[in-house]
Amino acid sequence: MANMFEVRDKLVAAALSLAVEKPWNDVTLIEIGERAGLTLDEVRRAAGSKSQIVAHLMRQIDDQVLKAATRRGDGETKRDKLFEIVMSRFDALMPHKEALRSIRRAGNADTTLIMPFLNAQRWMLAAAGIETDGPGGLVRTLGLGSLYASVFETWLDDDDPGMARTMAALDRRLRRAESTIKSIDGVADGFGRIANDVGAVGRAVVNGFFGARRGRSDAGTGPDERPPA
Repeated sequence: MANMFEVRDKLVAAALSLAVEKPWNDVTLIEIGERAGLTLDEVRRAAGSKSQIVAHLMRQIDDQVLKAATRRGDGETKRDKLFEIVMSRFDALMPHKEALRSIRRAGNADTTLIMPFLNAQRWMLAAAGIETDGPGGLVRTLGLGSLYASVFETWLDDDDPGMARTMAALDRRLRRAESTIKSIDGVADGFGRIANDVGAVGRAVVNGFFGARRGRSDAGTGPDERPPA
């Protein structure tokens, strides 16, 4: 029998192909296993839900992003590094865009995705040389999670091969967040906002990243648009 990583990779590939063919809500674990050529026992051992398969996709993308980040040179600001790292994530996701649109439209993601999502943000911050330890690091991670979930929405609707709208939205939000990120060194400031941010980013993951927030503009000028904490 193939090792667990190989089984999960097969499940991810099968799930993404099925998500392109029909709505994600109509895709079942049994179908995914059949498409992957796996037995039900292998599917059960590797993934207890479709969300766990999506979580493994996130980790696959993490690996690609971090490998690319190690090849980056010096001389860039941390914000510029973070911009390039986040854009490299969208580059890695590009082959799966149609499947991700289907998954996102389903609007039924669960809390299984929260930790893989936040871990992805933490590693992108670390790759950019931004501190992720302690209360300030937690708030930075939550802030990037909120920012990323919003830009992900723009990316899904951005059909320009050069991702011009996505880059503009990311650059704008990073610039707005930069002064806030610099101000998080105070522990009291971090603790004072963590509780609210956990709830806000949790909702962004479950209801935004793979949720049903259609009609949101990428312009970032609505009354609910604020720099991420």
